[in-house]
Amino acid sequence: MKELAAKLFARYIVAKNKRWINRPIAAQEKTLKTLIQKAKNTRFGSDHNFKDIHNHESFKANVPVRDYEGLRPYVEKIIEGELDVLWPGKPLYLSKTSGTTSGAKYIPISKESMPTHINAARDALLTYIHTTGKTNFLSGKQIFLQGNPTLETKGGISLGRLSGIVAHYVPSYLQKSRMPSWETNCIEDWEEKVDAIVEETLPEKMTLIGGIPSWVQMYFEKIKQQTGKAVGDAFPNFSLFVYGGVNFEPYRSVFKNLIGRQVDTIELFPASEGFFAYQDQQNKEGLLLLLNNGIFYEFIPVDQFGEENPPRYSLGEIELGVNYVLLLSTTAGLWGYNIGDTVKFVSKDPYRLVVTGRVKHFISAFGEHVIGKEVETAMKEATANTEIRIKEFTVAPQVNPENGLPYHEWLVEFDVKPKDRTSFEARLDAAMEAQNVYYQDLIQGNVLRPLVVTDVAKNGFQTYMKSIGKLGGQNKVPRLSNDRKIADALPKEA
Repeated sequence: MKELAAKLFARYIVAKNKRWINRPIAAQEKTLKTLIQKAKNTRFGSDHNFKDIHNHESFKANVPVRDYEGLRPYVEKIIEGELDVLWPGKPLYLSKTSGTTSGAKYIPISKESMPTHINAARDALLTYIHTTGKTNFLSGKQIFLQGNPTLETKGGISLGRLSGIVAHYVPSYLQKSRMPSWETNCIEDWEEKVDAIVEETLPEKMTLIGGIPSWVQMYFEKIKQQTGKAVGDAFPNFSLFVYGGVNFEPYRSVFKNLIGRQVDTIELFPASEGFFAYQDQQNKEGLLLLLNNGIFYEFIPVDQFGEENPPRYSLGEIELGVNYVLLLSTTAGLWGYNIGDTVKFVSKDPYRLVVTGRVKHFISAFGEHVIGKEVETAMKEATANTEIRIKEFTVAPQVNPENGLPYHEWLVEFDVKPKDRTSFEARLDAAMEAQNVYYQDLIQGNVLRPLVVTDVAKNGFQTYMKSIGKLGGQNKVPRLSNDRKIADALPKEA
């Protein structure tokens, strides 16, 4: 009965969503007008002449691009108790995130924006049901590895991590099958928490497992250590893995080994600032951009982002295959907000994109501007059809080596090492040259020597994240950086 009801509901939701999927530009124009109308009497609306904004052109003329530092004075007024600052009333929550340059960031979540996080996750699962006909994941227990749901208060507003906030909104029909227990979810120490989750879940009929791949991997490894079995054997009914936060491709071979068999996957693109996209087809590249979530999107070409007045394109102006910085205006009161992610569209019918990296995560010590998507693709290609399995990696420039030319250093924690290190490095470097023409020019012009792979000690990335207080939850190791702070701190294999 549950499976039949799910299929009927899935059919209804997919048909409902086709209304905005089939009219994407109109959906975005309507969203912008609604946002402006509702916020015109706020402090921000008054400061930025919302009463004179009637379209995207006038919006751009009145609302500059901001990151969190630009938004901070308004957030501080909210915390001081002022109403109608960024959005009417006061936020329902403040989502606490870690900023790379801003310290702690407090992202407002409003009464209007909160349901969009929940509905988008629901629709991702319902779309999977509708397109595949599979409902077997509903017959057992589901787990999402997430942050502590205990909330604090700041300025009279509930404060917590997004995944902890969302834990308060698990639909009633999933409450009985949801894991882990509330008590286990509240454990602050991540390693202790994962051990408790293993104990709770091992006796259960687990069918759906979700979370950021690097931390689900830690959970899977503990399952395998404790049982001596592949995860797919320990949980024979496990059929669906839901993930987000990072590109899954570098982890795919390790997960296949840990699970021991193939399971379906659904990729999500959520953040504290909003839920932007989800995988709507199992056999097509890209994530469906959500145009019904109270978010107006803008896009700045990455290669023009540093200009004084870079172009800001609306959805109807984007081109396929171009890297864009993603901007948001939302029902939580973010306006022309640079979330820090870069994306590339792979389809316009419907609008599907892939996440290519972070604006601040790149290597350009020599003008090459290598981005996350490029190093991840190169690693995928270099390890394809080999015995090599990568547990985690990051890349940094080595500008002043003791001997020879500078190079890119790839710091890799292997699950299975290459038998021929020289051949592996050569394949990886060739793949990188194919990904980035500027890098290729530097190699061929003898400005850089080919990349060097350095082995990171076992569990070295976990040790590093623990040392900086960011083990677990929504925290992720940057795939690459333009300095050596991470590279020099990682424990190397002796």
